[in-house]
Amino acid sequence: MADAAGSVRFLNMEIDVTAAAALGENVHTQVTVALPKSSDLPATPIVCFALPGAGFSRGYFTFDMPGSHDGGQAGWHAHRGWIFVAIDHLGVGESSLPDPVKLLYNNVSAANHATVQEVLMRLASGTFAQDFPVIKNPVVLGIGQSMGGCLTVVQQARHNSFDGIGVLGYSAIYTRSSTLPGTPRGQNTFVTRDTFPSGPDFMSRENRLAAAVNATLLQFEKDRAKYWSATPTPVGWSYHFDDEPAEIVKWDMDAAGNLPAWRSATMPGLVYWVTAPGTIAAEAASITVPVLAAFGERDVLDDPRLECKAYRNAVDFSMFICPRMAHMHNFASTREVFWSRIEKWGEHVAELKRRLPDNWPSQLFSDSY
Repeated sequence: MADAAGSVRFLNMEIDVTAAAALGENVHTQVTVALPKSSDLPATPIVCFALPGAGFSRGYFTFDMPGSHDGGQAGWHAHRGWIFVAIDHLGVGESSLPDPVKLLYNNVSAANHATVQEVLMRLASGTFAQDFPVIKNPVVLGIGQSMGGCLTVVQQARHNSFDGIGVLGYSAIYTRSSTLPGTPRGQNTFVTRDTFPSGPDFMSRENRLAAAVNATLLQFEKDRAKYWSATPTPVGWSYHFDDEPAEIVKWDMDAAGNLPAWRSATMPGLVYWVTAPGTIAAEAASITVPVLAAFGERDVLDDPRLECKAYRNAVDFSMFICPRMAHMHNFASTREVFWSRIEKWGEHVAELKRRLPDNWPSQLFSDSY
C-alpha cells in the first residue's frame, strides 16, 4: 500500500516466532514495514525497528495526528530513506496473545530478535517487495518508547540485535511518572524479577510506603471528569502536553471500548517489572553499542542527565530532552523535532559503522577493563 504521495509503501506481515519464544504453542508477531522509494535509500541503508510501550501497539508509530498524512513516525522516516519496521510484541495488538503470565523479558525479547532477523533476511533475499532492491549489511537500529525502550535494552543485551539503540521515554535507573506541581509523586514498588508483584516478597517496608503514597495520588485521579473540564490529572500531566488536541488526548487516556489505532487492549506479563527500580540495570550496563536516551520535557523519570551512568560500557552515549513534549512523544506538537534528532543520531551510527572496524565496539575494550 502506498501513502497519499505515492512514495512510501506500508506492508503488514506476520512473522512466525514459535521456535524463538519456546512457549509450547504456535505464536507469531505482526509488523508494519514502511518502505521508502528505492531512489531515497542512502548509500548505507538504515533499517529501524521500533517497539511500542505498555498499552500501545505498533500503531503508535504509524498513526497520523490531525492534519498530518505521512503515516506517523514510520512514514516520516521512510520519506527520508529509512526502512522503518514497527513491531507488536507477543501479547500486544495483532500478535499472538498467549497467557500473559508466560510472557517475560526472556521470551518476548527472543521473539522480537527473531522478528528482526527474519525481516533482515527477507530484505537481503531481494523478494521483500516488488521492485524493491536487495538490502544487505544495513545499519540496524532499535528504538523503543516506554516499555518498548526497556525491551530494546533487554533485547540488545541478550541478542546483540542492533548497531545502536534509542531508548525513548524509559529510564534504566528509575522509571516513574512526573506529576502536576503540588501533587504527590508516585512511588514504584521494588519487585525482584523472580517474584510477581503479588508474591511473598512484594510488601517490603519500602513497598508499604509506596502503597501509601500511591493511594494518596489516586485520590487526585479518581474524578476523571476534571481532566477534561479543567487541568489534567496528576499522572496524565506527564503523558500529554498542554497544546495537544483535546479530543485526541481524551481518546488516548480513556482508551476503553473503542480503542484508537495506536492502543492495545492487552499487555505481556513482564509489564509488572518494567517500572521496578533498577529492573534492567545489568542489561543496561552490558550495552556497548551507541545509545540515544531521549525524553520529553515532561516524562517518566527523575533526571535524564543521569542516564549515562546506566550505560557505563556504551562506546557512545547521547541524551536529548525535547521541549513542549510529554511522555507520549508522538502526540506532541514538537514530534518532528524529536524524530529529526533520532534521524541525525541514526546517521551518526551509520557513520561509525562505515569508518570503524567490523568488530567494533568489542575491539575497543581491553582484557584489563
